[in-house]
Amino acid sequence: MPDNEQGLDQLLDAAGDIVFRLDLDGRIVGASERAVGLLGQARPLRGMLLATLAAEADQPALTGAIAGFNHGHPVHVALRLKTPDAEVWFDLRIASLAGAGIVPGLLAVGRDMTAQHATEERLRHMATHDALTGLPNRLLLSDRIRMVIANARRSGQAFSVATVGLDGFKKVNDGLGHPIGDAVLRQAAARLRKTLRDSDTLARVGGDEFVAVLPGTFADAQVKLVTGRLLATFQTPFEVDGHTIYVGASVGVSIYPQHAEDEVRLVALADAAMSRAKETGKARCVVYSPLRSGPPEYDISLEAAMFQAVREGEFHLYYQPIVDTRTRGIQGFETLMRWKHPTLGMVPPIRFIPIAETNGLINLLGAWALKAACVQLKRFEEAARRSLYISVNISPRQFRNDKFLDVLDDALAYSGLRGEQLVLEITEGTLMIDPAHAETILARMAERKARIAIDDFGTGYSSLAYLKRFPISVLKIDRAFIKDLPESQKDGAICNAVLDLARHLDLSVVAEGVETEPQLAFLEQRGCDYIQGYLTGKPMTAHVAMAALREDKYATLLPTDRRADTP
Repeated sequence: MPDNEQGLDQLLDAAGDIVFRLDLDGRIVGASERAVGLLGQARPLRGMLLATLAAEADQPALTGAIAGFNHGHPVHVALRLKTPDAEVWFDLRIASLAGAGIVPGLLAVGRDMTAQHATEERLRHMATHDALTGLPNRLLLSDRIRMVIANARRSGQAFSVATVGLDGFKKVNDGLGHPIGDAVLRQAAARLRKTLRDSDTLARVGGDEFVAVLPGTFADAQVKLVTGRLLATFQTPFEVDGHTIYVGASVGVSIYPQHAEDEVRLVALADAAMSRAKETGKARCVVYSPLRSGPPEYDISLEAAMFQAVREGEFHLYYQPIVDTRTRGIQGFETLMRWKHPTLGMVPPIRFIPIAETNGLINLLGAWALKAACVQLKRFEEAARRSLYISVNISPRQFRNDKFLDVLDDALAYSGLRGEQLVLEITEGTLMIDPAHAETILARMAERKARIAIDDFGTGYSSLAYLKRFPISVLKIDRAFIKDLPESQKDGAICNAVLDLARHLDLSVVAEGVETEPQLAFLEQRGCDYIQGYLTGKPMTAHVAMAALREDKYATLLPTDRRADTP
């Protein structure tokens, strides 16, 4: 070896983590002591192709870089070099080597990238995995579902997505603290993972919810078997820091492509089914069904159109007559909101009311409806030349709003209406969300003489206790108990019980959904005060309602021998 080259080899260790002198073919002609020690070669490196020391997958990149090397421009190659213990990542900088007394060749200086690659891998893992359980998070879950969808399209084989929500988990955090709750979640994740196959994906998507992707699982029997195992894993209590904790789970399932063909909707529909499972008893599995699960998704485009509709005045109020059962004279109207979209036509309330309730727009719409209905009643009275009342539905969010009483006061003051002419319809469920708050607000409403009606009585959280506790004036029998009258003995018994109860508590009763004369006769014979339904009037615009009042239209439907009794 020429003296110049020997002196150069002694300096190599100062150049980088590892250094090689190469000939123009990529063979090693010299190496630093650190390189020799790292690679642990039993025989000298001299004469070996550097590429043979690289991981097999990285050899083509190194060979190509050396073969195509331009002596004026250094190049970098990221590769793994094989050591006795592992493959170690290096950034290899290859440059020209020339000088007096030195054979022209290449100098390859390697920088150890182990720490940087470990950090990058850790960051990638953190970005795609849940920190508490180590399971894939929502980001990685979406990628996994897309992969399964791609495979399903090629194979033609369906699969399912299952959402698992713990039942009553909030009591753990509230009662024992979040550290105990976190331990339960980690144990729950481990149990679920153990229950599933290696080919399945289990992810934690937030809070106490997990999502399992089940390739090849789609038949009823398969779904029942897998979800049965998922539910069974929660039958054993969790033991944490001396606490024995019982937490169940509810499962919702959606199936590709039967229910949806993209990952977002599949997860959303499985979540809707899981919510249905919780609503109908918990600790059970529900497979998604559009008929049972209600609206499958939050319609963003419809929400945007709603805000536009407010600006453009597309919302209107319709009025359905509330009629005296005996005289068939109109005593009042229930106010119903309608939305006439310029291209969609009439949008059903079942589509836009839940969205308005969620985004808070119901407060604005509700305040407008209350004031407009009160003003309209004054015009109705002018047409009828007698006193009437107006009934307005109050949504749960409206009722809980701090400004609701101010809205009520404003509507009464602006219209000049007496409080007793206004009936505010509230569902049983609204009252049961926070009974103490409900009692306070209802009492203040009663101070304003406004009457309170329980809408859809008997379909929600029916309790005789709240009839005593709250200042209620009116019960509205839901149409579900009216539609099969008079043939249905059970519905008849329920109506009799409600009417008898109302009589003893001095409450008025309005039967909804009356569509036939036999239904009306049944209710009249049993002392029902008022009815509303298609028999005596569909929801109508204000000008149609005005005409009906002027003509006393509904009184003309009475038998001839009873018209004389009509006021």
